[in-house]
Amino acid sequence: MRTGLANQKLDAIISKVEQHGVSAPNLVQDLKDLRESALLEQDPLVVKVLRLTYEFLEENEAFDVEAQYEEDEEGNEYPIEIDDKDNLLYLLNLLKNAEHKINREEIKDYRTSLKMELY
Repeated sequence: MRTGLANQKLDAIISKVEQHGVSAPNLVQDLKDLRESALLEQDPLVVKVLRLTYEFLEENEAFDVEAQYEEDEEGNEYPIEIDDKDNLLYLLNLLKNAEHKINREEIKDYRTSLKMELY
């Protein structure tokens, strides 16, 4: 997120999720509002991942998306087991600096996983 207002919204959402987890009150609406800020910033990746995130939360009332992987010595990838709250917090913190190259790649991984789960 590039603007101060968008970052304030994002920080408020992160705080809410830290306190209440994925069942935080008004979480979906907060993500929709944040998506509007991302639209103004003209960042299609962030816009898309926010929409997919709140759709996933509405549909599943959880955030058990497998988007983080670890690699063994042979190069095989395995999904990291992570609880819903920490998984969502990780994604939200990636969005704080969405322009960073490595963060952007991980956001793309979330986008792909969310699309596979939803469609």
